[in-house]
Amino acid sequence: MLTDLKFLEVGQPFIPNYAYLRVSTKEQNLARQIDSIRQLNEHIDERDIYCDKWSGNDFNRPEWLALKRSIRPSDTLFVHSLDRLGRNKKGILEEWQWLIDNKINIVVLDMPLLDTRKYKGLDGIGELVTNLVLQILSWLAEEERRKIKERQREGIDAALKRGIKFGRPPVPKPKDFDTVYKQWKNSEITATKAMQILNLKRNTFYKLAKEQKEIR
Repeated sequence: MLTDLKFLEVGQPFIPNYAYLRVSTKEQNLARQIDSIRQLNEHIDERDIYCDKWSGNDFNRPEWLALKRSIRPSDTLFVHSLDRLGRNKKGILEEWQWLIDNKINIVVLDMPLLDTRKYKGLDGIGELVTNLVLQILSWLAEEERRKIKERQREGIDAALKRGIKFGRPPVPKPKDFDTVYKQWKNSEITATKAMQILNLKRNTFYKLAKEQKEIR
């Protein structure tokens, strides 16, 4: 949770509002989402702002789970955008339904239609509008995640075509490997002794030995 945001003014009654912020990696920062929360004309106590640095693909996130344990019926949850809530359509819909079932108000700041407080007293209409918009946006969030993975795959494939190799570079074969390998195959020395002479780890020795056998 954040420790540097304070929204309650002296003398103001406590209002049960919550905010949820998320980025995908530790290298990313929450500045844009923090700014959107600062600009709200709402009172949010710093203890009720939950922040995850976690993938949007699942909801097994420590701060999200902590928020769910704390938030209560009639409270309001603010998120900057739907993709900050998550990027998996099924997961978004399930978590959204959990919030609705628990009578929690939800406000998505960059999508005014996704403010469930607006539809109180409008039987059926609010749920219809919210569900329609949510289905579209959750699909878009999942599509964006799929496209990101697709672009990453295309980049890797293009690099491979250019001869760029990924992973650890191959261990060069020691110059006296052939001689030591022959001694080992002829049972003149043990595999352990061969590894010591060649200064190779067990996995590397057997990998090179397999390659040597295939060559022969």
